[in-house]
Amino acid sequence: MANKIPLKKRLLSILFWSVISAAFIGPGTVTTAASAGASEGYALLWALVFSTIATLVLQEASARITISSGLNLGQAIRRQYSSGAAQSIVIPLVVGAIIFGSAAYETGNILGAVAGIALSWHMSTIILTLSIGILAFILLWFGSTHVIAKILGILVALMGILFLTTAILLHPPIEKILTGSIIPTIPGSSGLLVLALVGTTVVPYNLFLGSGISGGQTLGELRFGLSIAIILGGIISMGILVVGAAVSGTFTFEALSNQLTLQLGSWAGYFFGFGLFAAGLSSAITAPLASAITAQSLFADERNTGWQEHSRNFRLVWLGVLLVGIVFGLLGIKPIPAIIIAQALNGIVLPFAAITLWIVVNDIQLMGKEALNGILSNIMTALIVIVTIILGVINVIKALINTFSWNMPGEGLLFIISGIVVIIVAYPLYGVLRKKREGD
Repeated sequence: MANKIPLKKRLLSILFWSVISAAFIGPGTVTTAASAGASEGYALLWALVFSTIATLVLQEASARITISSGLNLGQAIRRQYSSGAAQSIVIPLVVGAIIFGSAAYETGNILGAVAGIALSWHMSTIILTLSIGILAFILLWFGSTHVIAKILGILVALMGILFLTTAILLHPPIEKILTGSIIPTIPGSSGLLVLALVGTTVVPYNLFLGSGISGGQTLGELRFGLSIAIILGGIISMGILVVGAAVSGTFTFEALSNQLTLQLGSWAGYFFGFGLFAAGLSSAITAPLASAITAQSLFADERNTGWQEHSRNFRLVWLGVLLVGIVFGLLGIKPIPAIIIAQALNGIVLPFAAITLWIVVNDIQLMGKEALNGILSNIMTALIVIVTIILGVINVIKALINTFSWNMPGEGLLFIISGIVVIIVAYPLYGVLRKKREGD
């Protein structure tokens, strides 16, 4: 139990699991949360509350697989689809989706970190991009996953202090914050923005990252450290939304920095710039690392020993993802559009990842009775899966519309299409889950 864990071990566990917070509080979260605050004030805080709970539920389940079965998430998925056409389809789909998704995120991460520095110091974007890329490379090449996790934990702590301090000094109305956090509302045409807040917080590659680094912990240590780290990450995201509410009109990084400088002084602009830089750098490290861990978990076995932490295969995966981010950063792509594209890719991967994880944690032969998902966990996961399917369908439709320059359908039609997809998926999924729980 958590109360039997020594204080030092508790603090180290929180610091260690802050790697998950570092992964989801990237430029995408800063952009989406601040945009939500700028356009809707505090009304969408509840979406971040839901996203934080969803992240905690899925990450706990992913890490519980490793602690209870000795298999990480990738190995558990490979066990579920150990033969036949399913293996040929599912495994490459997971690897491709996670790695390509991470590469897309990496572009936004590096561009976001560069944008953060550029708000305060006018330097060549080429030099900044290369410097951030080299720093990420050094940490990934020479650091172990546990060392990197601790470094990112410190970076997230600094970032959190900066954003939360800025939010508090803005003196936001407490009543509106409480109302926005508790009462779900979708004002005006903000339905897609709500889904974007979920999509930027519940990140698929984090499930593999959390599972891959959770070995050697007890269930009590896992739940304590992970819960505190993710809740703190959620609070930081809410602080970013509160800060974004200070902006009136169209959101840009420059507009928010200027508004903070006007209201609080020049130091606030520097604070925001460093916070954006920290968010970008931390995520620029975790995205390549998570990709490598995903590939390692799906391909490494007793006969294939070429996937150790510092092996050539492991390093080639994270290096490829990092290079994609650096190259697109050097091409001078604007950060906010790149981040939006990455979120669209995330929408494709997220429902598949959530459903796959749900099936695994309901497999009694793998998890045993004690670690099997309980009723409450299954209810929460079902709600999360429904939301992620809706998010995925809408983001796919948006991507197609943007690609072919079609007219955007109304939100009502988008949700009807999503509801039909949920119904189509629900019936066969229920049958699979029931068989897994019965051991068939």
